[in-house]
Amino acid sequence: MAQQETDQQATDQQAGNDGFVVDTENTEEREQAYRERGTARPITVVGNPVLHKECKDVTEFDDKLAALIDDMFASQRAAEGVGLAANQIGVDLKVFVYDCPDDDGVRHVGVVCNPVLQELSQEQRRLDESNEGCLSVPTAYAELGRPDYAEVHGQDAQGNPIKVRGTGYFARCLQHETDHLYGYLYIDRLSKRDRKDALKQMAEGTPRYETVPND
Repeated sequence: MAQQETDQQATDQQAGNDGFVVDTENTEEREQAYRERGTARPITVVGNPVLHKECKDVTEFDDKLAALIDDMFASQRAAEGVGLAANQIGVDLKVFVYDCPDDDGVRHVGVVCNPVLQELSQEQRRLDESNEGCLSVPTAYAELGRPDYAEVHGQDAQGNPIKVRGTGYFARCLQHETDHLYGYLYIDRLSKRDRKDALKQMAEGTPRYETVPND
């Protein structure tokens, strides 16, 4: 079991020839291993203070972090999400997980600690105006323009430097989850009118997963 887990972690942090993480191999096996070790937790929703401030940097890459990542994958699957930040299960740390397809249907699975979105050149900043939703704003969706390409630099679960990139839907996921860890929800990037409409959708809907009630 211990050797199996070590091998799995090594797979997660492998980089291709261009220095970017290869997160498209053994996706089913890796995601299943994480979530089967983890326990699903309820999701925090807009209004919870942990969602509205910058999270703390990850400084200890230990068994406690590994257990948190397992729980995050279990929580993501239980909520049928494609990405999850630690503060979405109430933990004040800069780490997110993802299990997300790109626009070509290729599945990406991975973990990023202390993510930083990279500035894009003008030619890389083509906007995608697709709908966006969030587990922390359940049942609500709104159009939001984001670049259809994204690069995130950070660290893996062992503290090694990594780079992750994505296009289309996966690029949106990388930007969305990084935003979470700096205290921003996607509705914070909407116009006042669209934000109000999203909150109305949330108030009128019923989440399909367990959430943490706000006091």
